[in-house]
Amino acid sequence: MRISTQTISSLKGERPIVAVTAYDAVMARYADEAGVDLILVGDSVGTTQLGFETTIPVTLEMMLHHTAAVARTKPQALVVADIPFAVAHGEFKDLLEACRRLMQIAGAEAVKIEGGASMAPKIERLTNAGIPVLAHIGLLPQQFHQLGGYRKFGRSEAEKLILVADALALEKAGCFAVLCEMVDGPVASTIAQELALPLIGIGSGSHCDGQILVTNDLLGMTAGYVPSFVKQYADLGNQIRGAFEAYAEDVRKGNFPS
Repeated sequence: MRISTQTISSLKGERPIVAVTAYDAVMARYADEAGVDLILVGDSVGTTQLGFETTIPVTLEMMLHHTAAVARTKPQALVVADIPFAVAHGEFKDLLEACRRLMQIAGAEAVKIEGGASMAPKIERLTNAGIPVLAHIGLLPQQFHQLGGYRKFGRSEAEKLILVADALALEKAGCFAVLCEMVDGPVASTIAQELALPLIGIGSGSHCDGQILVTNDLLGMTAGYVPSFVKQYADLGNQIRGAFEAYAEDVRKGNFPS
């Protein structure tokens, strides 16, 4: 049975939502066979697959390419595509067109947009137009340069109040769920209690209504820094490297082909 945005919303209070990222058909198929609820084609493709230092260089054309690859597997999981850097902050007609292309051409079933209450008016116009939106608050990777790096959010009373207000404004705008990244655990718990919608956490503690991880991180395929909140469920990076080394040795010694 296909999982819809309505299904995701209805899981609040029923069971935790399981979400992962995927950027190609192979990984999407494995994730879907494992029974995840939501596959996010994130702009994290820039740092995990394309060699960029941040998500900022990722373009709409790149997102269309990777979203289409995931959607072609026809997963049971809900496919959500990221709106890339600056698109949501320009003219509404450009944002609407980006959503149209991601859904109509690439096959996404919803879009994810970074930003809090300031984005709520545009998000409300999208949801009124029939475009499901997953909101994203807390750490916003597309604002990396403005933030000066990655950190936890909500540790001050002022930030806590802003985050709660953001979440409630996005719920009112019609989002089907809210993703909160790197939010202090007790604050995330408060937001989850305030919202009628699910709060999906990443690095925001155990009291959210679901969790999402970057696939490369959970599989042990990340070169360099891995966030401290990540639990690695495999060590595929070293296994892949070892396989390449064994293949190279066999070729050089004349053991392959046998």
